[in-house]
Amino acid sequence: MILYYVIFFFLIIRFAITLFNFISNPKLTTSVTQFSDPVSILIPARNEEKNIVRLLQSIQEQDYQNYEVIVLDDDSEDRTFEACSVFAEKDKRFQVLKGEPLRAGWLGKNFACHQLAKQAKGKYLLFLDADEKVKEGLINNSINRMKISHLALLSLFTNQIMITTGEYAVVPLMHFLLLNLLPLRLVRLSKSASFSAASGQFMLFEASIYRNEQWHKRVKDKVVEDIEIMKILKQRGYVAETLLANGYVKCRMYTGYRDAVSGFSKNLLAGFNNNIAALICYLLLVILGPVFIALYLNWSLLFFYITLIVLTRLMISLMSGQRAAFNILLHPVQMISLLVIAAVSVQKYLTKSITWKGRTIINEN
Repeated sequence: MILYYVIFFFLIIRFAITLFNFISNPKLTTSVTQFSDPVSILIPARNEEKNIVRLLQSIQEQDYQNYEVIVLDDDSEDRTFEACSVFAEKDKRFQVLKGEPLRAGWLGKNFACHQLAKQAKGKYLLFLDADEKVKEGLINNSINRMKISHLALLSLFTNQIMITTGEYAVVPLMHFLLLNLLPLRLVRLSKSASFSAASGQFMLFEASIYRNEQWHKRVKDKVVEDIEIMKILKQRGYVAETLLANGYVKCRMYTGYRDAVSGFSKNLLAGFNNNIAALICYLLLVILGPVFIALYLNWSLLFFYITLIVLTRLMISLMSGQRAAFNILLHPVQMISLLVIAAVSVQKYLTKSITWKGRTIINEN
């Protein structure tokens, strides 16, 4: 009976968090005010030849005009630099730089972002990933949010583009974990660093604060640098906010199941502060809870459990712009995928064998 109570208590807590997120609707909203502050759009790129021109074109189509775009080619092994150079020749607001060799003690993306910030001239620094596509209104709406809430950082969780079944089996887990565990509005409303979440796919900084604090230098060796920046920023008394992109930024993170498992395994354990016991407890309660109830043939409790799960997946899907029917039907598959990702993440952490885009990542102590 104690295990029953623990399982259902955890389920109800997660359902309440999801319901809070659904009601509070933490999305980037449209601004009727037009701004003209200079914005530096900074894009670290490593082996992004197939993706980056699409992003650059979508930036060019923005209604916002006062910006510069700086792409840093981070020692790519493909034609990323050439593709960006050809694009930049046609628009003086765009430029592409060759990155410096990776310094000891740094992770690749963190060092690339640090270099980009040193070249930027804008009042705001917007870091984007190269595999994204932005929608008209993004920059203006984001600046509006920075101003009305006096933010040092605004981060957005992007809408995810999924095509293959393998992607549907893994990628929705990102929003599931986020919106099922964290009341997103509390990132801004609470001063506690415990309520920290951020996505490196969209990080908009107030430039003067960034230059004083050198955020990426502070987290130069961290795998989940986005969350670490958010924690440090809040600890130092700044105000920050994390929202859902509401369709203003889209990204196809991975192209298949194996690719998605590899990518998520890089960050999953780090998201639990590299606490293997905490990750195992979470998996036991979330994945094995309904199995335990089913084995003991308590059908009324099982039906109640499934009902809350279905409602949870429905709300999260609607918030994140995903297909609710797919996520509900594929929930058991996604939970199995979460187990696989967790096992791979723990294995990589213990063997110090995390790699990304051809580089070995050394885990933090």
